[in-house]
Amino acid sequence: MLPDWMRRFWTKKPAAEALRELRAIAETMPLLQGLSRDEMDRLLEIAARLAADKGYTTLEDMPLSRDMLATLALQMALPVLNLGPKALADWLEVILYPAPFVVRDRWMDGSGLAHEHERVLVGQANYTGPLVLSWPDVAESPHLDGWNVVIHEIAHQLDMLNGSANGSPPLHKGMSQETWSREWSAAYQAFCDEVDAGRGSWLDPYAAENPAEFFAVLSEAFFEIPHTLNDDYPQLYQQLRLFYRQDPAARLPVLPPPEAYDPEFS
Repeated sequence: MLPDWMRRFWTKKPAAEALRELRAIAETMPLLQGLSRDEMDRLLEIAARLAADKGYTTLEDMPLSRDMLATLALQMALPVLNLGPKALADWLEVILYPAPFVVRDRWMDGSGLAHEHERVLVGQANYTGPLVLSWPDVAESPHLDGWNVVIHEIAHQLDMLNGSANGSPPLHKGMSQETWSREWSAAYQAFCDEVDAGRGSWLDPYAAENPAEFFAVLSEAFFEIPHTLNDDYPQLYQQLRLFYRQDPAARLPVLPPPEAYDPEFS
């Protein structure tokens, strides 16, 4: 769990001191470029609350420093910058591994035969928690390369606010469920067809796994490489802009698209 001395830092020490440390970390993160002063101040407040309110457990004797916690909390806060910390209130614990971790999946086939297999993951979200992450991947996530495990798993958490993750999170007033379903279904099917045909693109083929993964992978792109996403999926960029109530393309620099994934080796 989070050591008492660290929890006291976020909850008992003068807020200004904790926020200064958070700001110093935030200023090193390319992911947070271009935020206005007001946006940065609100992001720091949300990150500080997430750092204080969640339980943090590290495994295999990995230490948890304040800088590590700040790096994680700032990334968790970004997707809910304009949604508020209540959007992440349904789960209480974060578990950090010192490396990618193994999970065992069990299921029954149609004939009642039990199956089991192992997967190596860098992140896993659960409806009421815990949020499980590989620390090295958390540390590498804020670099504007289109890949961010923290944003990916937070997108799953938001997706699950109205039930199981299915790529259709609860929408805000003024958003159209019909438009959301139409645009996301069409784009998902088109992307699956590209993957099936062996045509590589900058978008991770893991996005074709199911609609929930498509939403989570596209959320990563929205915050990391928004111009590339807007160029190739303008309708989805618009839906994500409305959902997250942010416009990263207006604040982040235009970057070359990531290299295409080679389906043969993905």
